This record gives sequence, C-alpha cells and structure tokens, in this order.
Amino acid sequence: QVRLVESGGGSVQAGGSLRLSCVLSGRAFSMYAMGWFRQAPGKERELVAAISWNGGSLQYEDSVKGRFTISRDNTKNTVYLQMNSLKPEDTAVYYCAADKNYATVVLRGTLDYWGQGTQVTVSS
Repeated sequence: QVRLVESGGGSVQAGGSLRLSCVLSGRAFSMYAMGWFRQAPGKERELVAAISWNGGSLQYEDSVKGRFTISRDNTKNTVYLQMNSLKPEDTAVYYCAADKNYATVVLRGTLDYWGQGTQVTVSS
C-alpha cells in the first residue's frame, strides 16, 4: 500500500520561504512521477509543479515560475517543493501526488495516490 506524507507547511510572511517535503512509502519511489498541487478555499485544485521519475522533465504553473523549485531524491523516496518569495495568493493546502505516468500528472488526470495535504499560509 502506497502512502504519501507531506511536511513543511506553516505560516510565513510575504517574501518568505518554505520547503515542503513528501515521502512515499510502500512502493519503489523511482517508479513514479510526482506532482505538487494546491487548493485554496473556494477554488479548484491546481497543479503547481510536476517532476518525472528521474527529474529529467519539469513543469510549473505560470504564477510560480522563478519562485518555486520542485526536486526529488530517489535515494530518500522524497520529493521537495522549495517555495521562495511567497505571496498571499500562494495560501492554500498543498498536496503531493504520485502516478506512474508523467503525462497523467501534467494533464491533471486521475492520479494513483495522494497525500493528506499540508497548509501553507502567507500573510501580507
């Protein structure tokens, strides 16, 4: 059984930084493409960043380009989201998700596995 556990969320002032982590257990991490999604109150869940199984392909939502960086360490079964220059509009619950198909992550299809989410709050 695959389990995804996020950590690293919290409250920060605008301009600050946070680093989210997500550990996958129960399967070979390197089998999966990974994505970070977020959902703000009253809004649909959106893809923030995606990374292929070996890190060779990356994709970012336009509003986070240049501020957020997705990375992975297959030896630690962990995917990261480094978030810099945070803005109040980045406030949301952030979820990591896994799928064997990178295209499914990028195209926001029905992903195989989801974490429980971690809250990020950015104050002005």
